[in-house]
Order: sequence, then structure tokens, then C-alpha cells
Amino acid sequence: MASSVRASPVRRDDRQRRRDIVTPEGVPIHVVLARRGERILAFVLDLLIMLAIVIAAGLLVFFSFRDGSNWTWTFSFVLILLFFLRAFYFIFFELRSRGMTPGKRMIGIRVVDRRGGRLHAGAIFARNLMREVEFFIPISLLFAPTGGGVGGWITLTTLGWVSIFLLMPLFNRDSLRVGDLVAGTWVIAVPKAELLPDIAAAAEPAPSAVAAPAFTLKELDAYGIYELQTLEDLLRLTGPEARPAQFVVAERIHRKIGRPTPHPGADPKPFLDAYYAALRAHLEQKMRLGVRREDKYDTTAASKGRRR
Repeated sequence: MASSVRASPVRRDDRQRRRDIVTPEGVPIHVVLARRGERILAFVLDLLIMLAIVIAAGLLVFFSFRDGSNWTWTFSFVLILLFFLRAFYFIFFELRSRGMTPGKRMIGIRVVDRRGGRLHAGAIFARNLMREVEFFIPISLLFAPTGGGVGGWITLTTLGWVSIFLLMPLFNRDSLRVGDLVAGTWVIAVPKAELLPDIAAAAEPAPSAVAAPAFTLKELDAYGIYELQTLEDLLRLTGPEARPAQFVVAERIHRKIGRPTPHPGADPKPFLDAYYAALRAHLEQKMRLGVRREDKYDTTAASKGRRR
């Protein structure tokens, strides 16, 4: 095979938004933070999707009753549905779709852990709980009925509240909202996949790489596309720092797949070249079967591939 899936190069205007995440394997990965406008647009799209769900479901309930109680049932149902959408829409999709709601998916952004680990449920709950404080509660107060002169003060205070939280991303270089600060997350641009020449085909394989033992399906199922791209970046490293970094990763891969750790003086590159080529071929084969495994935490895709 002469190609692999890889993120597109970082454009010049993205350099200021470029950050490094150190993976659990100890390798720095470059990511590009989502633009503020992209995050706003994704949020608006999600709100529109939520509104469309409420309208469609409300109309369905309204036309399901013919005894004159249409409005009562519809109003009660819409209130309950609004509560569940407001409380669980973002949490459900970010948990199920690896940090992407439908709006984020359409724009091409996602939530990631700033420390390079897996995006845990606790972080998703925390960042979305703060959305209540940042947006939904003050908006509810803003449209709540008030009387007398108190209403003007409530409106003014609420507008100030909303403005402080909504403008928070403008006052830090990482465009973090309060929910991101609490949860330890970033919102990044999802790299667009493109085909690049396979690094294994760019050079003649070393004899030791050719003689490397075959890997089992269980050993190849240990990682996904994210780790493949990480390994590709590692194999492209040059200079004095390349070999120590490659040895650390080779040692961790050996432990992960259950093989004896390499001797401290051994050259890690033949093993990494062989594992990279085998992993790439394995993932491409699974993608042809309709199974895309994003990373080593994507157990659903891994089990689906084994069932096939």
C-alpha cells in the first residue's frame, strides 16, 4: 500500500492557534485550536437543531390529541423535552461522538483533553454543567416575567452576567470558556484527512525490519488512527532527539501488546517501522470493511472489527 490517512499540514494563518499535546506515549502532537467564530457557529447550529427537535415533537404531540386538550399536552411535553435537551443534549453527543455534537461535527471541531489523555465523562459533565451558568440560566432569567422597577435591574444584571461569561474566550490566548477552564479541555479543529505517501514506501526497508516477526490481530487492535499518525510523526523525526523518543515509544508499544521490552542498546526503528506498516495495513483493511477505529480507546470499533 502506498498511502495512509494523515492530517493535512498546518496553514500559515493557523500557526498562532497551534498547540502541543503530549500523549500518554510521551510524544508531542500538534493541534490547532478552533476559531472563536467556529465555536459560536457550532453552538448556534446545535441550538437550531434542538429547536427543530422541539418543534417537530411538539407538532407530533399536538396533532395526536383530538379532544381539545392539544395545547395542555403539547405545552407540558415541550417543557419536559426542553429540560432534557438542555440538560443532556451536549453531554450525550460529546460522550458518544468523542467530543463532537452535531453542530461541532458540521463545522469540523471537537473537544479534547488538554493533558493528552482520553476525554473522560467527568470533564464533559463539568464543561456542560458550566454552560448552564454561562448561558442557559441567565437567558432564562432574561426572558422571565418581571414587574415594577426591579425588572430593569434584573435585566441589566443578567446582561452583564451573560456578557462576562460569553466574552471570556476573548481574554485568554487559548479561547477557553469557563467550562473549558473547569474541565481542562480544548476545542480544536478536526484535521481533514488526506492521503500522503507512505513513509514505509519512501525508503528501502532495513533487513531487520523485513525479518521482524508478524503481528497478531490482537496486537494490532491495540491502537487506532490517532496512534498511527503519532507513530508516523515519530518516525519522521530527525536529529539527536529522534532515537531516545523512538526508544521510549517502542518500549511502551512492547508493553502494550504484551511483548518483552527491548534491550536498552537496541535500535528501536526497525521494530517501529514494522509495526507502523502492519498497523497501517490493518486499519486500512478495517476501513474498507466500514470499521473506522479512531484511537486506542475506541473499543466499539475494535469489537465490531473482531465480529466481522
